[in-house]
Amino acid sequence: MEKQIIENAWKDRTLLNDDKTILAINDTIDNLDKGIVRVAQKNGDSWQVNQWVKQAILLYFSISNMKTMELSPFEFYDKIPLKHNFSALGVRAVPMASARYGSFLAKGVVLMPSYVNIGAFVDSETMVDTWATVGSCAQIGKRVHLSGGVGIGGVLEPVMANPVIIEDDCFIGSRSIIVEGVKVGKGAVIGANCTITSSSKIIDVTQSIPKEYKGEIPENSVVIPGSVKKQFPAGEYNVNCVLIIGKRKESTNMKTSLNDTLREFNISI
Repeated sequence: MEKQIIENAWKDRTLLNDDKTILAINDTIDNLDKGIVRVAQKNGDSWQVNQWVKQAILLYFSISNMKTMELSPFEFYDKIPLKHNFSALGVRAVPMASARYGSFLAKGVVLMPSYVNIGAFVDSETMVDTWATVGSCAQIGKRVHLSGGVGIGGVLEPVMANPVIIEDDCFIGSRSIIVEGVKVGKGAVIGANCTITSSSKIIDVTQSIPKEYKGEIPENSVVIPGSVKKQFPAGEYNVNCVLIIGKRKESTNMKTSLNDTLREFNISI
């Protein structure tokens, strides 16, 4: 019901004056905040984007008014309030951590001073470390560690575009940036200072012949920054890429597996 109402309003913005439309939009954002609906969800081996939920977020901006919010001694001026009641949610939020209403934080999430935007889904026991950002609509799995300064890009528009997806048990090293709908497969370890976009070369160098990926890091991959030569009119230059240098060993104890992997491959974190 809400899906159809929102899709209709997306096509005809005059419907934003209708009480039924406003209620549907507000209910959808509230359900996002509670984790009842998601921007994207996994079906088998693939992820499905719920475009109507993205539409609801964008329409929510349209029907919301700017207002002053005071959290003494701080003042904000915005359309979207912040999440609250972290104790009841079972979320640890260190001072200066903030998450926007319409994002979902599962029980056991830890927020160091960091930021989570509307539409994002952060699953249980995940750590969002200091100055890390989780962009709008990003999907973060269980037991993920987003290290200090990590930037997970937001993909709100276009509505059909995949969000950034970090699957369960991943480790993302300090100052790494993952944007433009890149998917990081379950158990992957991303070393510090990796920049991964939808057009980045992702090169598996573990065999005698390199294998190239784009837009997706395979499960359990161990990844470090690299560079490749590219010809330009002004000459040949090195451009950034990332290298898959090994695989994380299968282990029922993912914490032990992570520590072993970091030592074995001498990964900067």
